[in-house]
Amino acid sequence: MHQPVKTEAGLVAGIPGRDRSVTVFRGIPYAAPPVGDLRWRPPRPPVPWTGVYKADRFGPMCPQVPGSELYGSGLPMSEDCLRLNVWTGADSADGQPRPVLVWIHGGGFRVGTGATPRYDGEALARLGVVVVTFNYRLGAFGFLATPELSEESGHHASGNYGLLDQIAVLKWVQHNIAHFGGDPDRVTVSGQSAGAGSVNFLSMSPLAEGLFHRAVAQSHARHFRDPELRYLGTSYRTLADAEAAGTRYAAERGARTLERLRSLPWQRLVDGNASVVDHAVETGGPAKPPLFRPAVGGRVLPSGYAETYTKGLQNKVGYLAGNNLDESGAVPATAFAEYRAAGRRTWRPGAPPVHLTLADFVSASRIKFGPMAEEFLRLYPARTDDEAAHAHCAAVRDNARISTWLWAKDWSARASRPVYTYFWTYASPAGHDTRRASHGSEIDFVWGNLHPGRAEWTDEDHAVAETMSGYWANFAATGDPNGPGLPHWPAWAQDTPSVMEVGDRFGPIPVADPPRFDFWQRFFRTQPAW
Repeated sequence: MHQPVKTEAGLVAGIPGRDRSVTVFRGIPYAAPPVGDLRWRPPRPPVPWTGVYKADRFGPMCPQVPGSELYGSGLPMSEDCLRLNVWTGADSADGQPRPVLVWIHGGGFRVGTGATPRYDGEALARLGVVVVTFNYRLGAFGFLATPELSEESGHHASGNYGLLDQIAVLKWVQHNIAHFGGDPDRVTVSGQSAGAGSVNFLSMSPLAEGLFHRAVAQSHARHFRDPELRYLGTSYRTLADAEAAGTRYAAERGARTLERLRSLPWQRLVDGNASVVDHAVETGGPAKPPLFRPAVGGRVLPSGYAETYTKGLQNKVGYLAGNNLDESGAVPATAFAEYRAAGRRTWRPGAPPVHLTLADFVSASRIKFGPMAEEFLRLYPARTDDEAAHAHCAAVRDNARISTWLWAKDWSARASRPVYTYFWTYASPAGHDTRRASHGSEIDFVWGNLHPGRAEWTDEDHAVAETMSGYWANFAATGDPNGPGLPHWPAWAQDTPSVMEVGDRFGPIPVADPPRFDFWQRFFRTQPAW
């Protein structure tokens, strides 16, 4: 695909990938720059251009906390950041439309960019998938709500501009992706961490109805009574709480009017960790969510998880979702000493607690489980620091698998398309958490991006990546991850409390031991519904 490609805003020209059978389009504007009077408004259509837009470089990162430049490999920051990228191996001569995978980056709704090298779509494009990554507004730019913004909106709600950006991308895909060889009737939305939270929110938003057909949530699809839901990338707040927080935020910056707030340099609206934490949310422990995140109430997200699932209001999409072995506060035994030596590490919003001493484990258990704490400590016994560390990690992993199994039960009760769940167990040699199945470690393998610069990859690593990217490509194409040469992945079934292990081995495993499975279900029933 070396000829300019038509979009609604004008012609775009891509560049060859490392594999010249793949064409890459970088930095295509999908909306008008949200600057000046367009700050804190829904995205507007891109400004049309004449001639051919040279899509050869990624767009700027959206404004975010200092120090997050590492996500974009030195890209500049600018409010003019609503750009997307496309990888396609389609040839205009073959005429066969290809499935589309739209990727939403994580980062706690605070940091990140679709230009991160780990999200290079070339390997998936070689498997026949058209890949789209993009930027969306973050932090205060993406999720500020105030009474004045709600009144101005015309529909009595504000915030969620970052989600509206994501919806604008999906509309762009519907209108334009056919020219890149993509099939607008086979669109999968996929994301990790806060990107997975976004996938969940889009699956519940009436504004996204019909814009995609399959969903992939990599980490944090949780039961609506799981306290972990409240601070991870799936956390939301009410519109009233968001407006109150936004009013305080504006006052702290001396902005008494929207005009003044919109006139502030964007650097004045970017904050570090300490000032963007929502301390008001009760999570059963010290973990708290980021302040700026999606808000329920209004046309983007009319209802939370419990009401949406109970009433069957979610969009009609197939789902694939799962968690990782070493995340949500669980760490491998080889890291116990490292974590203990570090003490209370630098804290960030959305970070789970890690309890690796007996005193911390028992104290946290009594706070979280209250009258059920003694039963919990019998099910996860410990007499030493190391035993407590193992018990903590076992509980975190059971919690994740059981919670996602119950989420699938809630989702499936009124959904017509199958759900597939997984538990990633493979220890990656890449990243700062080397040889761990840590948060986000599956990304390199799903994308088939085992680049030499990130790690010394083994033949086993490449084999795992081939299987994982095969599952994801199949799901994007058909709604079923299974295909020739791949271990069978059974769909979620109510009469079988199991999950597909992927990574160390490939096959179904029990969600948890029956007594622990029973405990967690009873504990969740004591918690408020979100």
